[in-house]
Amino acid sequence: RARAPRRLVPAVASVLVSSVLLAGTAWVHQGDPRVVPDAFYTPPSSVPAEPGRLIRSRPMTEGVLDGLQAWLLLYTTADGDGTPAVASATVLAPGTPPDGPLPVVAVGHGTTGVVPRCAPSLADAPFADGAGAALEQAVRSGHVAVTSDYVGLGTAGPHAYLVGPEAAHAVLDAVRAARELTEVEVGTQVVAWGHSQGGHAVLWTGMLAADYAPELELLGVAAFAPASDLHALADGLRTEAIGKLVGAYIAGSWEEAFPDLEVRSQLTSTYGPVVDRITDLCFTGRDVVAALATATQMSREVFRPGALDGPLGQRLRENSPDGTIPVPVLLAQGDADPLVLPEQQARFVAARCAEGMTLDSRVYPGLDHLSLVAADSPLTGDVLEWTEARFAGEPAVAACGG
Repeated sequence: RARAPRRLVPAVASVLVSSVLLAGTAWVHQGDPRVVPDAFYTPPSSVPAEPGRLIRSRPMTEGVLDGLQAWLLLYTTADGDGTPAVASATVLAPGTPPDGPLPVVAVGHGTTGVVPRCAPSLADAPFADGAGAALEQAVRSGHVAVTSDYVGLGTAGPHAYLVGPEAAHAVLDAVRAARELTEVEVGTQVVAWGHSQGGHAVLWTGMLAADYAPELELLGVAAFAPASDLHALADGLRTEAIGKLVGAYIAGSWEEAFPDLEVRSQLTSTYGPVVDRITDLCFTGRDVVAALATATQMSREVFRPGALDGPLGQRLRENSPDGTIPVPVLLAQGDADPLVLPEQQARFVAARCAEGMTLDSRVYPGLDHLSLVAADSPLTGDVLEWTEARFAGEPAVAACGG
């Protein structure tokens, strides 16, 4: 009778380990606690019809860096075809701004998700996106940073994920709205920065700024590992977990943004609920772990074979930022990036340089998609120096070799 309990120890231990693993799996798949945008993000019944108008603002305290001040904005914008919309944004400024209008760094943020609770302004660290260390230094040196959440993040959707014109409008209209703040004097000289999805947004900003917001003086565009060829991105990663996650975001977002595409009908059979699950998760914190865990369980691609050869693929090409940008462009790329593949970026650079764009292409050895914009990346100093040169009116140099 004394030996029987000892024989049960391995079995009990196995059950306990299995229970812990199951609990861990449940914890992962549960994602982060639900965040709900408060009433600030809901516009009043009547708002200005003109894009770029400030609806309301309030000071921010959570996540604001020491010695700096910040505001949350609600403002008007327009989607790609000019339909009025409302978006939110943040403004980060020196604690004691210098006299006169401050030069603007307009930030296009990277992928955070496609539902309202995924807005960067709702995050614990709302100013850490992309080259966050460089942005902090820029603001401390006398600039003001304006970051749009984009339509559908914070505010009601849909969020048009990787839809170029809508993203560019949101970036430019956030700067326009910030100029109505009374607490800080926001100038008209702008350099746009963006990482990943944000790189895509600011390349489109460079393409459209002169016509859409001629009162703003866009001096340059700095794009870090930008999503520059959407069709190649979707096609090249379609069998990888990260590619399935991005594909699910595209499917979930574009189902609402482009109803004519009938995206749901182009999903792999039975994958509708899986796509819904992923699109409800943000690309931050525990959510992104849950999203990737779900994506790894997808044995097949998100879209049916041949889907990218039809109208869906054409719409991806139409939203790739391959138009003319009349201002200097800095394009930074890590050569170890598993998401925005270096060979795809090299083709984009070669095509733009052949068209005569003033493009400074810099490839960073050993850096991947995230380490490229880390605080200790050489890009931090490079983008600050390049940005100051634009505000100083120095001539830009084209360097297409990487």
